[in-house]
Amino acid sequence: MVEVDTTTETPPPSWPGWPIATAICLRFYSRLPVPQLPGEADSHAIPDFRTVPRALPFAALIIALPAALVALAAGLAGLSGMVVAGLALTVLVLTTGAFHEDGLADTADGLFGGHTPERRLEIMKDSRVGSYGALALGLSLLLRASLLAMILDRSGAWAASAAVLVAAPWSRAEGLFLLATQPAARSGGASASVGQPTDLTARIALALSLLLASGITLAAHLPVTGLLLGFALAHGVAAVLSRLARRLIGGQTGDILGAAQQLAEIAIYLGLALALGWTGR
Repeated sequence: MVEVDTTTETPPPSWPGWPIATAICLRFYSRLPVPQLPGEADSHAIPDFRTVPRALPFAALIIALPAALVALAAGLAGLSGMVVAGLALTVLVLTTGAFHEDGLADTADGLFGGHTPERRLEIMKDSRVGSYGALALGLSLLLRASLLAMILDRSGAWAASAAVLVAAPWSRAEGLFLLATQPAARSGGASASVGQPTDLTARIALALSLLLASGITLAAHLPVTGLLLGFALAHGVAAVLSRLARRLIGGQTGDILGAAQQLAEIAIYLGLALALGWTGR
């Protein structure tokens, strides 16, 4: 009698082309309109993050481009640093639909507002914003605006615009790194449903982020030491968040990934601002 193997194996991940992968990332990470793609049955289907996010750095630059252009135009028009930074962040939030800010607020409420992993996850799933979430959002906006204003005041509109573009790919790659290396805290959560990126996917995304950010830094004459310091700080805060989430809720969630992006963005701006202060520019 022939035995039939009834076990099902996970199909190997498909590797869509770079334009398709970039478009999928744009759709997932922003509110920018993306038409139905060739061969796509459902434009609202959950993307396969095992391979698609390798193109996230390109999508991140497109997402940040409107905010960078606004920062450049407002800076060249002679507006004050805080006004320029406020306008740029407003455009960035509108472009993403506050995607990462929402994750930061839910993470702060959940991790610091609950006493058990179950309660923390329950709070994070709640759409309401509590005291910790409101404080996290306010401090994030304040820090990002202040640091961007400092970069503009010290090195001009082109530098501030470039800083927005430099932070975009690497900060999102930090969130992707957590998704690739940490288990999902909820089996039915958003981060679990998209799948875990392969090691190759995460490495490609990080390498492209480094390449793009380095090119922009050199083109805008920003200090390379600031870029390296920003990257180190970003990876440090992401590592701390990762360990905290692993201890308090058992792993990562979509909200944790959003919080990682926000903290990494602040860290990159801080690294650039510190280096510009050291060089006296």
